[in-house]
Amino acid sequence: MYLPLNFEQINAAAGTTNPSMIKAYNNKAFDYWVRSLLHRALSTIDFTLPDEWQGNSVKDFFKYVISMKGFVGVWEEPSEGGLIFNPGNVTGYNLYYQPTHFIVANPALSVAANSKILEIGKNCELLKLTPDYSGIWDVIEYYAEKLAVLDNAINVSLINNKFSYILGAKNKSAAEALKKMLDKINRGEPAVIYDYRILDDAQSKDTPFQFLEKKDLKNNYITTDQLKDFQTILNMFDAEVGIPTIPYEKKERMVTDEANSRQTDSITRLTTWLECFNESAENVNKMFGTNIFAEMHFKPEEEEEENVNDEDDNLRIE
Repeated sequence: MYLPLNFEQINAAAGTTNPSMIKAYNNKAFDYWVRSLLHRALSTIDFTLPDEWQGNSVKDFFKYVISMKGFVGVWEEPSEGGLIFNPGNVTGYNLYYQPTHFIVANPALSVAANSKILEIGKNCELLKLTPDYSGIWDVIEYYAEKLAVLDNAINVSLINNKFSYILGAKNKSAAEALKKMLDKINRGEPAVIYDYRILDDAQSKDTPFQFLEKKDLKNNYITTDQLKDFQTILNMFDAEVGIPTIPYEKKERMVTDEANSRQTDSITRLTTWLECFNESAENVNKMFGTNIFAEMHFKPEEEEEENVNDEDDNLRIE
């Protein structure tokens, strides 16, 4: 049964959030953008995995864990059919402060207490996406929060910028007449006929209708700017995860050097992820005889050779 929060619960929830009036992470828009950005990020890397991991659900689970948690443990488990992977935690450290053991706990494992500790480099290896054993959740959450806030602002802007008439009626009969006329107009009738006598009050001889005009509507329309900002944030995220993009305001005026710089910027972090994953995959391949690797899905376009011929030569007169 649903029970509303009492005052103490509401106060505790509001008091632990700063600023307390803004709940950017606790709404449906934020959840939507986390899911959407995760799908966009996963599209940038093509993973080649062992045959045992090729099922749709298994491969999807691998991509989710390696992206969100940042690493998985890989080991041979005869009771589970051979080579498997699972999320877990690392413990211990060697001379270079790298983890020495991998701890896994899974209720489906056919081992005592459904958990085990494996020694890295001896009976297990790690596949990791980032050098610091972290995933890309912080990147997704960072941009999802901004998009959720701006998404709400766009919704408010669209509602406030609807063109509506603000009318006042002196009495109930005049108000009902106005409602009926607006109903007919909104229904699409080409002409609306009304009783001319309602334009004048019999006692005061004053007009029973009042009209409050919303002036300067075009200059107050900021939705186009908000949509540009929205696209700019999406472009920033795409550049962060390796999706080719062109800045919203530079499509027509971008020169070659700017385009190449933007392309390099968009693959910088993705290159680090791929190098880290493939280096860790080499250890897994060496220990278990697999062929695991990852590659870039959106490959950068090759630069066209510049034409060094002098165009003035075509104008030379023999």
